[in-house]
Amino acid sequence: MAPITPLALAPDLAEQAYQSILDAICEGRLIAGERVTQERLAESLSVSRQPVLQAMLLLKRDGFIVDAGGRGVMVAPLTAAHIGNLYQVRSVLDGLAAREAARRKADLSPALLAAGRKAAKDKTIAAMIDADLAFHRAIYAAADNPVLSQSAERHWSHIRRAMGAVLQVAGLRTAIWNEHEAMLDAITSGDAAKAQLLAQHHCEAAGDNLARQLIEQQSDTTPDDPTTTTRRQA
Repeated sequence: MAPITPLALAPDLAEQAYQSILDAICEGRLIAGERVTQERLAESLSVSRQPVLQAMLLLKRDGFIVDAGGRGVMVAPLTAAHIGNLYQVRSVLDGLAAREAARRKADLSPALLAAGRKAAKDKTIAAMIDADLAFHRAIYAAADNPVLSQSAERHWSHIRRAMGAVLQVAGLRTAIWNEHEAMLDAITSGDAAKAQLLAQHHCEAAGDNLARQLIEQQSDTTPDDPTTTTRRQA
C-alpha cells in the first residue's frame, strides 16, 4: 500500500483560534460590547489573519460575536432575556438528568465537590467554570441518556459564558457548591424527586441572579456608551 500522510494530532489553526477566543469571552477577558478585529486577535494569538477570520465567522454563527452597527464586530452582549431563555431550558434538562441519575443511584465522586470548592477558594474563574461544568456533565453521563446529553451539549458554550459572569460575584461561589453537594447527596441516595427539584431550583436561581445583575448594570449604563454595562461586570 502506498504511504498515507499521517493525520495531525493538533486541531487546525482556525479551530484553535475559535477555542482561544471563546475561552477569552467566557472568562471575561474579552467583555461583552468590546470591539474585536482580525488584526488585534491575530497579533494576540500569534497567527495569520486567515484562521482568525474563519474563527470569527464561526463565533458569529454561534452568537458570540455580533455586528457593531457599522463599526465592525463586537462581543455579543449578555441580556437578561437571553439568560432567562437559556436557563429556562437548562433547568428542565438538568432536572431531568439529575432525576435519571438518582434513579440509577449514580455513584458520583465527592472529588467533584472537592475540586469545585478548591477552585472557588483559589478564585480563578477558568478553574471554577471547568469544575462547574465537570460536575454537571458527570450528572448527564450518569443519567445514561445520549439524547439528553446531546440536547444539553448544544447550549454548553453559552452556559459556560453565563457561568463566567455569575462566578464574578464572589458571594455566590460557596453557595453554588453547597447546592451542588445537596444535589450529589440526593442523587447518590436515590431520591429522584428531590434531585430533580434541587437541580431545577439551582439553575433557576443562577439564571435569576445573572439576569438581576444585568438589569442592575443596564440601569447604570449611559445611553451613549453601550459598553458600560459589561465593563462594570468585568
